[in-house]
Amino acid sequence: MAVEEAWWCFRGDPQEGQKAPLVQFTNGKLKSSENLNFTLYSSKDTSNPKKKHRRILNTETDRLSYVAKNFGKGALKCNSLCRYFIGVLDENSSKMEVYNAELFNMQPLVTDDAAEEDLSEYLSKSYREKVDLCIEAFGTNKQRKALNSRKMNEVGKDVLNKAVAKAVENVIETKGVATLLSNAAESDKTNASLVLPPCHEDAKRPEAVYPFEDLIATAEYEALQAPAAVFIHATSDEIAKMTEEKRYCSFVLGELKSMPLDEKSRDHKARCLWFFDCLIKLNSQRVVKKKNALGPNCPNIISNKIVKTFTALSFGNGRLQNQVSASMKIKIASFAIALALHINNFQIDLTVLQRDLKLQEARILDIAKAMRLKITKSKGLSDEHKLGTLSLPLPVYRRPAGNRKRKML
Repeated sequence: MAVEEAWWCFRGDPQEGQKAPLVQFTNGKLKSSENLNFTLYSSKDTSNPKKKHRRILNTETDRLSYVAKNFGKGALKCNSLCRYFIGVLDENSSKMEVYNAELFNMQPLVTDDAAEEDLSEYLSKSYREKVDLCIEAFGTNKQRKALNSRKMNEVGKDVLNKAVAKAVENVIETKGVATLLSNAAESDKTNASLVLPPCHEDAKRPEAVYPFEDLIATAEYEALQAPAAVFIHATSDEIAKMTEEKRYCSFVLGELKSMPLDEKSRDHKARCLWFFDCLIKLNSQRVVKKKNALGPNCPNIISNKIVKTFTALSFGNGRLQNQVSASMKIKIASFAIALALHINNFQIDLTVLQRDLKLQEARILDIAKAMRLKITKSKGLSDEHKLGTLSLPLPVYRRPAGNRKRKML
């Protein structure tokens, strides 16, 4: 059986300084190219090395006109990264002549009389802008209404931003920068008071800095007598079982192991621990959905006080609901710290509270510093714990220069 030989010959550029054009269409493939004629325009400025190779390719179909060029924003970058070739095969002689080629990306031209500048402007538009042009030209009424609404919103935002910028300039000119900084400092104190318990900086004793009456009112304290009985009479075996079942938080379980022997002191500590555990239970929730969210044994006066103080009303699922927002979690943490200080002689293990409250260490340290606690490291424990101590005079923490203030304070 005879083997037919074929060979090819490289010819370079089909014309001097010009490569053979290869085309691709951005919006699909041609079904037939029989009646398709291409027109190639070359730059006349042959003396300029940057312009002499510029070419524009044009063609027209029954529906659209297409244009491509090898320079500017619409040009393909692959021409500078790859080499393309085109081969012409003579079937009679089995000889193929290979020429250098250049790829052109044919893009539709909407208007027949569009100038080169108009084409450049169209090609430079983003995908979102091109889609908007298509919706304006061919979109349904619903799509056009949505487009007009979005554009109106963009215009409204732009007008609002300009108005705010103008108002800020007027305020600065009227009040001056010094007055604005002073107002900002006062605003920081006001925001802090919304999430921190009332602080008496001029107190003479540590217990008067955060008075116990500001944390638990007299009527609420009386209502805690019945539910706190479970802590008053808890034996070591019962405490061990509570710890095994993780019935209460770590702080409460740890304090139950060192309950005072004096009956009055034991009763007081038991009531405080039971109220503290209610705060931890609320902190673990996102939305208070049921009536007995703090447990079936929680008195109504305690439940109503905690839900009212440490939740924010929000609208969801077609009704009002009590939500434990991020700022409310900070408020719960600050009141829990203040109550823990009264329970444990005004020195607390912040690391244990951090784990019970499910906060990051940096966040609980920020809260402790805002409450004017002295921060130290523990000694003698296997892992390093942070301790917070309430002592007089109260320490002053200043925000480092250049740091952004946290949202909670």
